Amino acid sequence: MPILVLAEKVGPLEVLSYLAVCRETGDALLVDPGGHAPVLARKMDQEGWRLRWIVNTHGHADHTAGNDQWAGHTGAAVVMHRLDWEFFSRPEMRAQAQAEGFPPLTRVDCPVEDEHRLPLGRCQARVIHTPGHTPGSICLYFPGHLFTGDTLFVEAAGRTDLPGGSLEQLLGSLEKKIMPLPDDTRLWPGHDYGGVATSTLGQEKLNNPYLTDFF
Repeated sequence: MPILVLAEKVGPLEVLSYLAVCRETGDALLVDPGGHAPVLARKMDQEGWRLRWIVNTHGHADHTAGNDQWAGHTGAAVVMHRLDWEFFSRPEMRAQAQAEGFPPLTRVDCPVEDEHRLPLGRCQARVIHTPGHTPGSICLYFPGHLFTGDTLFVEAAGRTDLPGGSLEQLLGSLEKKIMPLPDDTRLWPGHDYGGVATSTLGQEKLNNPYLTDFF
């Protein structure tokens, strides 16, 4: 398996933060740092892994709260879709984050678009734009692995009743961007809302009502 995936629940909303590590080179990518993530940080130090990218699947503050801390400590570049950077950097959205007890979004070093590639040692991550939960929600795809953020959970999907959300867009993203991927793709969602923390796309096609009832 070319990449190693480690997970830790972080922050008051228990965001699942992930490290994806190229096994051959030790280059690492952090998905959705909801805070310090001491277990992941300790493992990185022990193994001597090098953090190259900090990827936000979307701009909600519970998924971005650790950006500045991680970037400041490691020098890694912060990645977010251009639409969410524009949306969540607005003064009213920064104020909302602070009102919820989170640090506001202050920086994105690499605003990306659909199909952007992020090199990671001998591996490569593909950005898949999946709007619906937010305008610039993305999933991050390595062959065999899909980090879905709040787009798709185990037997559930992301809310669409928050600012910038759209059920029509979410369903379109699931149908056109997610379902065509291989059934054995391992899903790594942004929250553990199911009976298990992870699943495969094939299992979700059988059990997830957002995939069984709408298509």
